[in-house]
Amino acid sequence: QVQLVESGGGSVQAGGSLRLSCAASGYTYCSYDMSWYRQAPGKEREFVSAIFIDSTTRYADSVKGRFTISQDNAKNTLYLQMNSLKPEDTAMYYCKTDPYGACDNAWGQGTQVTVSS
Repeated sequence: QVQLVESGGGSVQAGGSLRLSCAASGYTYCSYDMSWYRQAPGKEREFVSAIFIDSTTRYADSVKGRFTISQDNAKNTLYLQMNSLKPEDTAMYYCKTDPYGACDNAWGQGTQVTVSS
């Protein structure tokens, strides 16, 4: 089972930047894509970005052009570089595995991002 731990959240002013990290540990025999989700208070969890096994990426329209997802396979770490942050980006950010085959997905515990105007 894979365990995920996010870090890098914090409080920034609008226009600022943050880089989130998601460290993966544990073993799984399944290959998997990785993704970021976020959840603002009183709202449903929403997709932010994904990176696939072939290294292609996908973004929600709301973050396209501002956020960049990447991974360092040697470090088993997923990243989310967030630039030009807006108050509406304020949320708890979670990373998630999207496995192929008969494996359960995994979620991290989340890291809080707060953007003030």
